[in-house]
Amino acid sequence: MRVPSKTILALAMAGAALSHPLVVRAQQAAVSNPAHTHLGHVADRFRDTPEGKGLLPTAAGEAAVVVTHAGLMANASDNLDVMKRHAGHVLHAIDPTAVTEGPGLGYGLRKAAEASAAHITMAGSAEVASQNVKTHAQHVARAARNTVTRAERIQELAQEIRDATDAAAAAELAAELKTLADQLVAGSDANQDGRVGWQESEGGLAVAETHVGLMKQGEGLGGS
Repeated sequence: MRVPSKTILALAMAGAALSHPLVVRAQQAAVSNPAHTHLGHVADRFRDTPEGKGLLPTAAGEAAVVVTHAGLMANASDNLDVMKRHAGHVLHAIDPTAVTEGPGLGYGLRKAAEASAAHITMAGSAEVASQNVKTHAQHVARAARNTVTRAERIQELAQEIRDATDAAAAAELAAELKTLADQLVAGSDANQDGRVGWQESEGGLAVAETHVGLMKQGEGLGGS
């Protein structure tokens, strides 16, 4: 079969573009900088997540489900059945192996936050990591681990609500759960200094996202 000359020309031009020195250097840089690779896993894309999104955006998506259903649970403080139903939705978003069906993404907040902490730590530990990456990686990892701690407690509370036999007792648990759910993104001013930092018991996903943005900006990868 004869290939049209226009097709041959287009393929030749595409090959020339891919072999251009600037393109080759960019590709080599991406391959040779594992710090940027792990940063990308956290911020932009990861093959294991729904739709291949970054681990941190995936954690944020699951957290949004937790926040929504924590609020609905708290608003139904006199209805044990409703609280139990929303507790199940919370569990699904935290860990879909605990409750297999629900409105979450199917990945799990705990898993996404744990993986975010792991991959950003690998970014900061890479031999080629800049001081910018090393510094902000610590902040992102700490905020992600804070999220894991909160998610673990939320999971415990949601299970207790599912096991409850009294609406009043379940409502108390739901109130604590909602407080923690609201901290998943916003974090908490644990030391009462008027701000939410990245430190232990403080930063949540919003702080992690801020420091990822600063890291990317410092590496010339975009971000704010």
